[in-house]
Amino acid sequence: MLTGRRVLFGVLAILSFVAMLALLRAALSREVNIWAAGALLILFAITLPWTVVGFLNSSIAFLLGLLARDPLAVVLPLVARLNMTEPITSSTAVVLCIRNETPTRLERNLEAIMRGLVDTGAGKQLHIYVLSDTNDVVIGQQEQHCFDAMAARWQGRLALTYRRRTDNQGYKAGNIADFCARWGHLHDFVVTLDADSFMTGHAILRLVRLMQANPNLGILQGLVMGLPSTSGFTRLFQFGMRLGMRPYTMGSAWWQADCGPYWGHNAAIRIKPFIEHCELPLLPDHKGSPRHILSHDQVEAVLMRRAGFEVRVIPQEDESWEENPPTLVEYVRRDLRWCEGNLQYLHLLSMPGLKFLSRYQLCIAILMFLSSPAWIALSVLTLVMLCLAPAPTAFMHEGLGIALLATTLLMWYMPKLAGAFDVLLRAGERRRFGGGLRFATSFTLEMLFSLLMTPVTWLNHTIFIAGLVFGKKAGWTAQARDDHSVPLLTALRQFWPHTLLGASLAAAVWSTHPTSLPYACVMLAGLLLSVPLAVMTSWPSFGRLLMRWQLLSLPEELSPPLALQPLDLEVLRFRAALKAKGARE
Repeated sequence: MLTGRRVLFGVLAILSFVAMLALLRAALSREVNIWAAGALLILFAITLPWTVVGFLNSSIAFLLGLLARDPLAVVLPLVARLNMTEPITSSTAVVLCIRNETPTRLERNLEAIMRGLVDTGAGKQLHIYVLSDTNDVVIGQQEQHCFDAMAARWQGRLALTYRRRTDNQGYKAGNIADFCARWGHLHDFVVTLDADSFMTGHAILRLVRLMQANPNLGILQGLVMGLPSTSGFTRLFQFGMRLGMRPYTMGSAWWQADCGPYWGHNAAIRIKPFIEHCELPLLPDHKGSPRHILSHDQVEAVLMRRAGFEVRVIPQEDESWEENPPTLVEYVRRDLRWCEGNLQYLHLLSMPGLKFLSRYQLCIAILMFLSSPAWIALSVLTLVMLCLAPAPTAFMHEGLGIALLATTLLMWYMPKLAGAFDVLLRAGERRRFGGGLRFATSFTLEMLFSLLMTPVTWLNHTIFIAGLVFGKKAGWTAQARDDHSVPLLTALRQFWPHTLLGASLAAAVWSTHPTSLPYACVMLAGLLLSVPLAVMTSWPSFGRLLMRWQLLSLPEELSPPLALQPLDLEVLRFRAALKAKGARE
């Protein structure tokens, strides 16, 4: 059955790929130079894999939601066999990896996690490890004091060990490797958390119970949600993430099954095979010097699969959260770090013994970022050819051109559309998101935001990849997690190339074929508005306005679960104050 699913997906992917290329070729006028047409087709072909895969994954998930009584049981049958009350018989380490973070924030989250674990009655089978790579002396001292005090408070109920490395050799993967060398032999499983992660005790034990039930399960990844936020940028970003994440993951789990993803956190790992089979190789940098792998997670997943162990994902929300960047500037910083890490996978494609599907996963991870220069080149070449043509129809047939644009947009947005339809078709889900009208308004805002942000990220990747050739690095500094306004000068320094490119192309189109400008703005609007987009979405007043109108609200904001109360999130305090004010009035 699994082979049949994979063959079916492959056939559909190839057909979709060929159909989109055929649509582009049919849309181009016969007057277009054959070499120029060939260049457009090649660039479009480079961009298509991510688009096609996302479209098919979410389409599969949408059909599962309509046709299957329990879609989760279809893609992960193990879940249906357990009632989640099975005794915890294994030893599990819960590791929190940190570097130059605010200790009080970490303490708040970890305290809530530990309380949740103790409340389940499984505290004796668990051990918390705070693995610090902090190189700031003052923060390191604060960490030591904070976590020593926590260990004393929880002594006898749940063990806590704090360890700090002053040299973060190997980055986060090196941090985990050091843990494995010191304490790995003491435990069966490890649940990995990032500094911005939060999981309830029940969510952690769900991972543990599933790992216990399947001795061949090497990595089990939980679906991660964004924590409710006051930041306007974060609300926009993670509203779309919430809608698109489950359909994309559900569809991919249907055909990838035991060759799933690992995202580096909010997941469970079987320690023994991880130690034996998942040691990361050093990879050459642009000068040929050995360098540690940055994006370790997917590499560890393919190595675990090579060793014969399953790697699976639970494509269902389950009290497992993370914080997302509060501004576009911070998002870009994180994104470029991932870009640098994923491009290292080019050196791993020929690694011996990998499953075919594992090589596909590495390829698609590379194309996630390598397709951005292709999109920029495709967009620029398209607009230049349009401007050089005596009339728009001498470049592209109007009807087919519009069909191509509409189909591409549909495929881009299919994961979010599938998630949105899932909400709109179920009354209970509509209520959880604040009602049908508020949800539809929020979805429209997110779609517009995504349309603006997409070309900005393309150009970010393109500029950064060009810099990598000359030795530029993204660095590995602590993320700024608190809400803050982005100064205009900061936005100008970061996004002036976007504005310049957008303005130049818009002026060229306006001066030659002004009637084509609305279509060109699908790509150009985001570039032209990148500076105000970065500044305005960071304004606290923008976030407060969205909260007051209950727009871009996640269900956990509108009906906060008890698990989030100990975190004392500002957005939940704001919501409570609004409710209290309404009650008084």
